[in-house]
Amino acid sequence: MHDAAYIKRRDEIQHYFDRTALEAWKRLTSTEKVSGVRATVRAGREAMRAEILRRFPQDLSGWRILDAGCGAGPLAIELAHRGAHVLGVDLSPQMVSHANEALPEIRNGGSVRLIAGDMLAPEHGEFDGVVSMDALIHYDARAAEAAIAGLARRTGRKMVFTLAPRTRPLVVMQAVGKLFPRGDRSPAIQPVAINRLIAETLARSDMEGWRGHAPARISRGFYISEAQELARS
Repeated sequence: MHDAAYIKRRDEIQHYFDRTALEAWKRLTSTEKVSGVRATVRAGREAMRAEILRRFPQDLSGWRILDAGCGAGPLAIELAHRGAHVLGVDLSPQMVSHANEALPEIRNGGSVRLIAGDMLAPEHGEFDGVVSMDALIHYDARAAEAAIAGLARRTGRKMVFTLAPRTRPLVVMQAVGKLFPRGDRSPAIQPVAINRLIAETLARSDMEGWRGHAPARISRGFYISEAQELARS
């Protein structure tokens, strides 16, 4: 059961993507020319997607993977091309509709299904792996820890997700971002003390058997995010 703070935050994010910035995000995730600021975000996201993919085998035949916060679906598609059966879940029905219109034919026996909904909903079932790129960055440390632990209970092999590091450059960028027109702003990122969050998460009694692997931070202009990998030992 989600608490009231999580539900409120979740609904704010859905409102942003469905009613405020859908067209901007369509451009960002396309090959269209974008502004200098958005170009750095696009480059950062591409580098982060490559980093997440690097942490999975080239042959994912037999894997069932959840892409939590799938957006336009590029990560889900690449995992499916490796043979995985991927369920992508995103809060924005309009973003999911846009993504489904452009789904390519999947190679190597994999499949991809993109749906709108709550990425943490238990009815999505169990998975071998979970990826979550730049979705948990919108939640505070307490909510992020609960989300990671909740997903771990339904995951058999590994999870790779991103968090926003609490760094001075990111704090400065947040302040600059507040100068943008309100319609161009994304929901506020929630920088966290990542080492502490991961340590406290792994110390939970319901995280027994999980261990962390080397993180990777990607910094490209206005994009700063850190990949974390947790795997069952």
